[in-house]
Amino acid sequence: MLARAGADLEWPATPDMRARVRRGIAVQRPWYGSRWALAAVAVIVILSALLAYTPARTAIADLWANLHTSVKRTSALPTPSPLPPGPLGTRLGLGSQTTLAAARAGVTWHVLLPAGLGQPDEVYLQGPPEGPSQGEVTCVYGTRPGIHVSGQTGVSVLVTEARGAVNENFFGKTVGPGTTIEQVSVDGHQGWWISGQPHVFAFDDGTGNPRFETLRLATNTLIIDEGGTIVRIEGDLTRQQALDLAASLT
Repeated sequence: MLARAGADLEWPATPDMRARVRRGIAVQRPWYGSRWALAAVAVIVILSALLAYTPARTAIADLWANLHTSVKRTSALPTPSPLPPGPLGTRLGLGSQTTLAAARAGVTWHVLLPAGLGQPDEVYLQGPPEGPSQGEVTCVYGTRPGIHVSGQTGVSVLVTEARGAVNENFFGKTVGPGTTIEQVSVDGHQGWWISGQPHVFAFDDGTGNPRFETLRLATNTLIIDEGGTIVRIEGDLTRQQALDLAASLT
């Protein structure tokens, strides 16, 4: 019935509504609503923040002055600048530089040294709150035969010691993909050989508080629990080199 009614009803001609609809829905955005205006405002805000900061203002002024400098091509690269003078460990955040005798007097445990490396070139002592609750001693070995020197720090080996205990539960949380952990034993003491990608080492200090420390020099590190003293040997070492050094601790 509806179909038949539709055929019988007269329907007026439909006008072209497109132009009228377009005019009705067109909205004139204010000048500040355009994307170009918003981008300009963002640039002004950023430049204002930079100019308010003195080092940034100086850098921008230098850059503006240097825009008028011609660019010259060179066929020979300059020689890299050597590491700045001064103690090696000051760039590594190891604490205060001291002597081996003073470091031993400043902690409650016997500081061990790997006989295979000889006497350390530098010794550092770091106490709380930057260091563990009972302090931390780090021995720096600049260059040693058969061990590569880290190009980043100029140091061959770091040996760091602190009182505490290794919490193996931390390993699964702090060691990411690309890093492997192997349990080892050195003269009856439990140890861990960590190799692969850079990682973070965690242990419980003498008061049971967890400490998280980045292994600084190399991706391969040996950690030994020497009867409550955590010894960490870092450097561009092979597994066997690290184990030999740990076996020579006295």
